[in-house]
Amino acid sequence: MSEQSERIVKKLWNYCQVLRDDGLSYQDYLEQLTFLLFLKMADERAALTGEDQTVPKGCRWSDLANPKMEGVKLEQHYRDTLKKLGEEGGMLGLIFRKSQNKIQDPAKLRRLVIDLIGNESWLEMTSDVKGDAYEGLLERNAQDVKGGAGQYFTPRPLIDAIVECVQPKPGEVIGDPACGTGGFLLSAHAYLADPKRYKLDKNEKKKLRYEALRGVELVDGVSRLCAMNLFLHGIGPDDDKRQPPIRTDDSLRNEPSDTVDVVLTNPPFGKKSSITIVNDEGETDKESITYNRPDFWTTTSNKQLNFVQHVKSLLKIHGRAAVVLPDNVLFEGGAGEKIRRKLLHECEVHTILRLPTGIFYAQGVKANVVFFDRKPGAKEPWTKKVWYYDLRTNMEFTLKERRMKRADLDEFVSCYNPENRNQRKALWDEKKNPEGRWRAFKYDELIARDKVSLDIFWLKDESLEDSAKLPEPHVLAAEIAEDLRSALEQIESVLGDLQVRAKAAGHGARPGTPDQRRPSADQTQRDESDTCRRVDGRTASP
Repeated sequence: MSEQSERIVKKLWNYCQVLRDDGLSYQDYLEQLTFLLFLKMADERAALTGEDQTVPKGCRWSDLANPKMEGVKLEQHYRDTLKKLGEEGGMLGLIFRKSQNKIQDPAKLRRLVIDLIGNESWLEMTSDVKGDAYEGLLERNAQDVKGGAGQYFTPRPLIDAIVECVQPKPGEVIGDPACGTGGFLLSAHAYLADPKRYKLDKNEKKKLRYEALRGVELVDGVSRLCAMNLFLHGIGPDDDKRQPPIRTDDSLRNEPSDTVDVVLTNPPFGKKSSITIVNDEGETDKESITYNRPDFWTTTSNKQLNFVQHVKSLLKIHGRAAVVLPDNVLFEGGAGEKIRRKLLHECEVHTILRLPTGIFYAQGVKANVVFFDRKPGAKEPWTKKVWYYDLRTNMEFTLKERRMKRADLDEFVSCYNPENRNQRKALWDEKKNPEGRWRAFKYDELIARDKVSLDIFWLKDESLEDSAKLPEPHVLAAEIAEDLRSALEQIESVLGDLQVRAKAAGHGARPGTPDQRRPSADQTQRDESDTCRRVDGRTASP
């Protein structure tokens, strides 16, 4: 991050501490910055070009910054502005949808408008400076696990390494069905826009800005953060003549209407999709949501398993995917086993990266990156062998003392060999190098494993032999808690299914039960206590 970016982040973030005293969370503060930044930049652009801005009269920055606009009058005008802009279409509607004023003190709102945002000339900054500053604010927000967007934030070094392995190409469409704050989309854009890598002509640059990136995010507040993040990096339209690169929706609800060349995503880590049912007596209960889609291999309420199926459907034939998934997706039985069998047969699953703990803003999360290509129909399985890189065993990362850096993934990227995956060479050898982190397993070996488990490790865990090398107590406690939550959720899942069957057997299935029909838009509310993401979207604890 440049010195100018760091200065802006420090300036804006310090003021957040003042507003915290009024009960404003980091997330709320970042949203208010997003609203005001967009209005300020639209005003600057109109002044620079002489063109009329898309923000309607009466809702512009000049109206907010009017010296006569103070006190209760300013607060009311700001509230009315947000409401009106939220009813607009295009980029305006996306950023201001369901927006509310959270700054109750007019004097502090005035200072934010005049002294902090108003004193900067945002258009004079390059997109790198503006984008880096906003990314810096997002990351600081992610560190606030309780109220921030940590669940939507995937470590940037990991994202960049994944993008370098997948190697998006000019003209390709890159999608993220759970885009969080847009980390994967931004990294893919930076990869394609790098003049050292590709010499894009005018039309290719235009397509990269307006058409190449597609994201979907379930949560309104995160959608606006993503939209602003992309906007500040020079991605997407600045008017309502074109569709924004992202939309707010439940990706899993319907079969994709369009396919993409590349999918890069870190979908939600919660085990179950559910809705809250309130009966006539006011009693509440939770029931599972299942998505009855004809393109899915099987029906399940497990969100990650549904996202795996969705990503397959979202890809064009020969399209490439890299998906961050928790360990349970690799070994869970039932629907998990069926999906793994289908995935290995109908797609080429070629690489699995075992991620270390301590890299996400939630402690104890155990995850992997699964790389696969979609293939046309065939009798023989497309997967011949799966290469594994173990970056977890005997590796220790923390968010403070030992943060993951891009260099920590250099060996993996080299082993992945993006230029020619057919010329990979194993690092592991039973006699010569038993500590090698890179080795392959053939399809026949995998399919013969119990439940077709893809959760494989072979390195000797030193922490099990030497108590002095055990992780910090809080890390161990977090891992134990995560394992217990996972086990409890599986038990509750079985119990819930049994209760649904008991109701159906005793009273007849109700036509409105979620497991018999596709959920409508207002039925896709997720159980927040069961949600875990990133950013970007996105990883957090359940």
